[in-house]
Amino acid sequence: MVFPMAVIGFPGQSTRETHRAETHRGLVLVRVLDIVAKAVLLVLLILVAINPEWGNLEGKAPVARAVIYPMFAFVVPAIWWAFLRTRRPYPWAADLLATLACFSDILGNRLDLYDALTWFDDWMHFMDTGVVSAAVVILTLDHTATRAAVVERAIAAGLTGSLAWELFEYVSFVTRSVELNWAYADTLGDLTLGWLGSVVAALLIHATWQTFEQPPT
Repeated sequence: MVFPMAVIGFPGQSTRETHRAETHRGLVLVRVLDIVAKAVLLVLLILVAINPEWGNLEGKAPVARAVIYPMFAFVVPAIWWAFLRTRRPYPWAADLLATLACFSDILGNRLDLYDALTWFDDWMHFMDTGVVSAAVVILTLDHTATRAAVVERAIAAGLTGSLAWELFEYVSFVTRSVELNWAYADTLGDLTLGWLGSVVAALLIHATWQTFEQPPT
């Protein structure tokens, strides 16, 4: 049986060296996932723009998504290049999280999960708001931030993003959809789930930072 080297280490290797090796492997994995997610997202968006029915997005602003999602998926590289490149390494984790928020929505629509699973839309509002909040926290704070500061930043980002999304949906297609009959109640529920996703994301990030604040010696 082969055991992960992260668990058993190498003969004669110190715990600190094992920790550095684990960190490097984790960073490589995040980089690969980020690049693959961006590439697949762009392909899916091209297919959706050509044929909205292929992505189950007819009547759901497919062209607007095809324009906005690539911009959002590349907002972290733009921010880093403009303001942070001389002060910190590239934030691969934040970039991956921002990309996943767009990727998961397009994939969920392509697989018709929004219609097939009654709870999927609620899950997406909870999860996507959480990952966007996490991306903002990782991009703008560091491991020395207090729990209160992390939660505050996550809620501010999450609720702002949730409100922007609800306004986008309302303007782009809800006013011309049967969803208008229950849009108000659904919007309140979505905002509540987004708030909860932001809080959970903040607590997980802070707990992770506290756990790995100091490498083992």
